[in-house]
Amino acid sequence: MFTFRLDGATGVPAYLQIVHQVRRGLLLGYLCEGDRLPTVKEAVADLAINPNTVVKAYRQLEHEGLVTGRPGQGTFVTGTVEAVPPGTYAALRRSLERWVREAYAAGLDDDMVTAMFATIRDVIRSEQVA
Repeated sequence: MFTFRLDGATGVPAYLQIVHQVRRGLLLGYLCEGDRLPTVKEAVADLAINPNTVVKAYRQLEHEGLVTGRPGQGTFVTGTVEAVPPGTYAALRRSLERWVREAYAAGLDDDMVTAMFATIRDVIRSEQVA
């Protein structure tokens, strides 16, 4: 079963972390149409968060057409997002792993690696919009 992990250090609200993890799970093939997400009760027990946080995340996902709630049964994946072809994903992952290893070998710490990646991503996004 799909499980959620929350990182309080990111500054990203817990409900958005859940939303992002479901989207990522769909993109990477960890979640498929028909899969059941943890119930609100299960997620609350695992994550020690307010039930309203999980409900808010599931409502957001439902609004996006990615899940639907079935009374008495749970919340199920009903939509998809554009998936990366498996070969492409594997090649990109290897390339990114090499880059991260080189960055650590050059003496960069986690914050520097994250900042560099985010800066490059943001520059590329702004070029695509322009």
